[in-house]
Amino acid sequence: MAAIRRCAMLSAENPMSESAHKYAKRRLEILKSAAAAFRRHGYYGSTVGSIARALRMNKGNLYYYFRNKEEILYFCHDYSLDLLLELLNKTESSDSPPEEKLRTLIVAFVHMIIDELRGTALTLDLQALSPPRLRKVIAKRDKFDRGIRRILRSGMETGVFRPGDPKLLTFVILGSVNWIPRWFDPRGPAHSDEIGQAFADYLIAGLLHSGSEDRQARRFPSPVLTRRAAS
Repeated sequence: MAAIRRCAMLSAENPMSESAHKYAKRRLEILKSAAAAFRRHGYYGSTVGSIARALRMNKGNLYYYFRNKEEILYFCHDYSLDLLLELLNKTESSDSPPEEKLRTLIVAFVHMIIDELRGTALTLDLQALSPPRLRKVIAKRDKFDRGIRRILRSGMETGVFRPGDPKLLTFVILGSVNWIPRWFDPRGPAHSDEIGQAFADYLIAGLLHSGSEDRQARRFPSPVLTRRAAS
């Protein structure tokens, strides 16, 4: 993943690396096509051939970018977690209050599930990964998990959030978002930002002390409640 990003950065600075930029872009296109196939048919029900056909490629061309289906699955996890961890670092280093930090991460997580992974959960078929790759994915997932806990703990210490178990509450938040692929229909009317804001509204509301809820509602009016009020 780091190598792909370096390629993308170099291509912006050096015209000679345009081919590297195209290579990285094509890998992302394959990732998204594969994620859509995994959502529809499951990891074991999808084939390299079906992923290649969706991109109007032949299998030989696809193998130029990925050696096998497991490598595609690993890249789905690795790419998504890298983006979330980058946002986590940026969010934690900001001066925003805990509830705003948490909202940013929840909305980004929903966006990742719906738009980047085409409605595929980050818990998808981890057992299909080889032990070395599985350890890398779990390590990054745990790092994101710990970041959410730190934000929750900070909110509790400053009195924004009610006292509770940060570990358990993190499971609630991440579990709720990872359940989206069970019901999400890309043909439906709601887009990722609307769903993300609605999830953030309800998940954060359950954490706030009374008195903090009005402040949160004024700062982030719910798109769901606003739409209902207007109807």
